Amino acid sequence: MKSEAYKGHLAMLMANVLWGCMSPSSKIVLSSGLVNAVSLTTFRMLGAAIVFWIASIFTRKEHVPHEDLKHLFFAALFGIVFNQGTYIFGVSLTSPIDATIVATSTPIITMVIAAFYLKEPITGTKILGIFVGAAGALTLILSGQQAATTGNGSSNVWGDILCLIAQCSFSIYVVVYKGLIGRYSPVTLMKWMFLFATLCWLPFGAEDFVSTRWQAFGWRNFAEVGFIVLGATFLTYLLLPVGQKNLRPTVGCMYNYLQPLVASLVAVLAGMDRFTTIKAAAVVLVFAGVYAVTRSKSKAQMDAEASRR
Repeated sequence: MKSEAYKGHLAMLMANVLWGCMSPSSKIVLSSGLVNAVSLTTFRMLGAAIVFWIASIFTRKEHVPHEDLKHLFFAALFGIVFNQGTYIFGVSLTSPIDATIVATSTPIITMVIAAFYLKEPITGTKILGIFVGAAGALTLILSGQQAATTGNGSSNVWGDILCLIAQCSFSIYVVVYKGLIGRYSPVTLMKWMFLFATLCWLPFGAEDFVSTRWQAFGWRNFAEVGFIVLGATFLTYLLLPVGQKNLRPTVGCMYNYLQPLVASLVAVLAGMDRFTTIKAAAVVLVFAGVYAVTRSKSKAQMDAEASRR
């Protein structure tokens, strides 16, 4: 049992490290002016769908009944389309710092949904861990993006709302489809989910994608986009089901707080930022928060304790 939990922790750690690296990588790609956010999202979904279907050729074949395909369609909507697509449109309307701050709400939203849907207990340790981790993540965000604004120099409440919807949809996916995720291998799950996601997204992103000047790309541009597709999308969504299967939803989502930490460290190593005492304190808070939530009692543990009384 413990080995499965360790596997889940490692999977979520690696996935969020890759997602954290995607933030500065995406900024570099988008700042080139060769591709916009909508086109990049299209390329992520389409590219990941192609790679997952190729990978399925070399893995064990699994039959997915029509009923589960229907559930996977809605899982794709919540876990990919609404999450990635709505977030992109939200970021275009609000400031980057607002969007990143809204993203720290994911563990809180997940805890509430899990309490209602899975009857997971909301303990004092869990609440403390979530808010300590959030404090660390917010400290990193605010220290690194003090001057961040939108193109018109201001944030927009509708953009913030869209970003919040993106976080809510991901939390719903993590909690509601936990049982479905445990039935199939990650490749089987994601080949169908990214196929459905791509089909749903293309009506919104096809025009921008087709008009992208791919001939103007240099090898560095292709390498950066390749990392986003293969590293920050294919590998992360290959690891995500492992974490979902072996960890409680709130515990898995706590690793989201590592993303601004990783993005900050990448920026420091690239000479785009510097490491300060405030950042060091933020790192300690993030890891303390994650540790506290992992130590909180699950429903099964509390039920077992109650039965022994």
